[in-house]
Amino acid sequence: VQLQASGGGLAQAGNSLRLSCGASGRSYSGYFMAWFRQASGKEREFLALINSNGGRIDYADSVKGRFTISRDNTKNTGYLQMNSLKPEDTAVYYCAAGPLGGVNEGAYFYWGQGTLVTVSS
Repeated sequence: VQLQASGGGLAQAGNSLRLSCGASGRSYSGYFMAWFRQASGKEREFLALINSNGGRIDYADSVKGRFTISRDNTKNTGYLQMNSLKPEDTAVYYCAAGPLGGVNEGAYFYWGQGTLVTVSS
């Protein structure tokens, strides 16, 4: 499975962005998909996960109520809708996929290259 994240850019605080994660490979639709982010000088942080059919979704407390994860298996694409953005959301955002799910990076075998989100105040 190969993943490619896109949709990052510059946004003002309070505005929205939608990230996409395009996947290639036959196994993608059966995998968990997740989003992580890494701010400068900080460790990579779990944000959200979704299982293969969308029946299980979990969020980190830091983004719950503001971010929404979704996926369209017919398009082999996952999404992260980010609303009410804050300057502290500035980071490189990564999508990941794997068979196990969970909040730990080690649960995911496949990673996108990252897309930078910068939120100005």
